[in-house]
Amino acid sequence: MQRAGAAYVAVTAAYWAFMLTDGALRMLVLLHFHTLGFSPVQLAYLFVLYEIAGVITNLSAGWIAARFGLTSTLYAGLALQVAALVALAQLDPSWTVAASVIFVMAVQGASGVAKDLSKMSAKSAVKLLAPSDQGGLFRWVALLTGSKNAVKGLGFLIGALLLGWVGLKGAVLGMSAILALILIVIIWKMPSGLPSGRKDAKFREVFSKSPNVNWLSFARVFLFAARDVWFVVGIPIYFYAVLSDGTVAGNRAAFFTIGSFMALWIILYGGVQAVAPRLLKARARPEAEIIQETRRWVAALIALPAALALLSLLTPDPTPWFTVTLIVGLLLFGALFAVNSALHSYLILAFSSGDRVTMDVGFYYMANAAGRLLGTVLSGLSYQIGGLPLCLGTAAALLVLSTFGAAQLREAPAETASRPT
Repeated sequence: MQRAGAAYVAVTAAYWAFMLTDGALRMLVLLHFHTLGFSPVQLAYLFVLYEIAGVITNLSAGWIAARFGLTSTLYAGLALQVAALVALAQLDPSWTVAASVIFVMAVQGASGVAKDLSKMSAKSAVKLLAPSDQGGLFRWVALLTGSKNAVKGLGFLIGALLLGWVGLKGAVLGMSAILALILIVIIWKMPSGLPSGRKDAKFREVFSKSPNVNWLSFARVFLFAARDVWFVVGIPIYFYAVLSDGTVAGNRAAFFTIGSFMALWIILYGGVQAVAPRLLKARARPEAEIIQETRRWVAALIALPAALALLSLLTPDPTPWFTVTLIVGLLLFGALFAVNSALHSYLILAFSSGDRVTMDVGFYYMANAAGRLLGTVLSGLSYQIGGLPLCLGTAAALLVLSTFGAAQLREAPAETASRPT
């Protein structure tokens, strides 16, 4: 148990380091190119390959981890992120818009591969390292995921601040140096305890035959699309339009405010995820009740973006009370979204058997990446076509589809369920 705990700490530390740079990089790219005059759709393009890479990576990462081991994929993810950060520093302001977009899309694609290698490795490790006491799996999953999102939220703020004070090149080079150092320490200190892989793993095993895994993945696609349809482009650009006066000082103030909101949202999201097992009293509840909670929580989430969409449609000119209401509503959305995400993260591991956990987790996070891809594309399109109201209205519609997927979940048969005992 002590060795498992040490391995869990090492995996979590590596994941934290990665997600800090991931959050900072997203904010750096978004705000830097917005100040260069990129449209919402062009900004969405910058992240499209990132999300496409996530879909492909997650589909194959489960097989790669099963064949070569979880530590190998974790190290590969961190190393690739270092390379992506160094590459982004080579961006030349004199390049044409088309060349800049293509280059940043390629770098973001590499970063997307890196992120999903790291995520799949960390989440799969939890399944194998978590204690077998009742509720142990849910607690460890919630702690890893919740803390990760809090760190990523801090990355959003750091990215916005670095852009305002040292610029894009200085920010990404500094982050790459720190992450490279952390990777060296993790490789040096990583204890044994994670599987080293099996050479007979077949790629076709990636595709799950479990109806629960498939329906949960379906629900995950539309849950995350509903978040990213307003989060990726819509809200940052909306706030920038409201807050910036076009001066250097005004831009810095806008960057700080946007970064602070994005950081606060992600940190709140992570904090609620971390306490979700206690909030839901998961220790004393069977899997069937957790499935029922999954259906209820996603249905409850629909009303928030629908109400905010209507309010923003009725308030075309921003007012202080509307801005406050919008911020509070989106933070509440984050809290409810966090409970939904925590339930999904627990159920995918509960539905997976130990011998194919990397396959099922990879398939599930492929669906997660597909949802982010869908949300990213819709974010740029909906904001450009209908502004904030259309972004939020689209989020409500996507949540209806997620609710349908959650309604199809059933308690796993006793011989295949992996519920805590």
